[in-house]
Amino acid sequence: MNAFDEMIAAYDCRTVEDKLNAIREVMQQVALCGLSRSGFFDKAAFYGGTCLRIFHGLDRFSEDMDFSLLQQNPEFDFTPHFAAIEEEFASMGQRVSIALKKKSKQSAIHSAFLKGDTAQFNLSLERGRLVNIKLEVDTMPPLQFETENKLLLLPRSFYSRCFTLPCLFAGKMHALLYRAWKNRVKGRDWYDFEWYVRKGVKLDFPHFCERAYQFDSASRDSLDVDAFVTLLRQKIENVNFSAAAEDVRPFMRHPEHLELWSMDYFLQVAGMLRIAESAV
Repeated sequence: MNAFDEMIAAYDCRTVEDKLNAIREVMQQVALCGLSRSGFFDKAAFYGGTCLRIFHGLDRFSEDMDFSLLQQNPEFDFTPHFAAIEEEFASMGQRVSIALKKKSKQSAIHSAFLKGDTAQFNLSLERGRLVNIKLEVDTMPPLQFETENKLLLLPRSFYSRCFTLPCLFAGKMHALLYRAWKNRVKGRDWYDFEWYVRKGVKLDFPHFCERAYQFDSASRDSLDVDAFVTLLRQKIENVNFSAAAEDVRPFMRHPEHLELWSMDYFLQVAGMLRIAESAV
């Protein structure tokens, strides 16, 4: 058994979906290792749900890998880092391909996930079926965020630069409140929101505001903590939480507590949210 399969074997896979999630997560860790070796984290930081899963123990699987440059650079080229990712997989007996994902204005995913200045790539591995993970690099990110170096021991010891938990929380709340999903409910956002509140993480409000200002410059004059709380409550009152629970269910091993989800449940969770109005 090669090192890649040994990492997968450490997961308690009971279903096909479990195995697919395990393969994706091992791919994510190997990709991070390659990026660390290439010097990518001198220029960028890891954030989003996969960062939360790998480095902070979020108890659900996550599909995509999101990165932010430390400074805005619309000319940033991600492709020089591909070779290090491919070499890291090759050292574990795996061959991968990395390709730029074409963006379409008509794509629902484009409108839901991407700004016009976000580079998106697919990392693909053949494992009986083609397994893809998506890598996104925000080349013109909202700033005022803090980072830290986080250690991972597999596939070998390395550090990744990551957003701090309060800034990760700010990014999640911006996605939850501003991301356009049309008729689709993003239950994973609500699950992560609940996780942050349960862990007592303070929301970095200045970074949340920077994200909101970039999304909608008009909010600069109107956004304060009270307006944020009102916006959150209004969002909760208009969510179909039954549909939200079904969205997140495939990524969980123990989905029993999703039965509690309702408007009243999340209004009470929102009442427990902690907000840092200055740098944490």
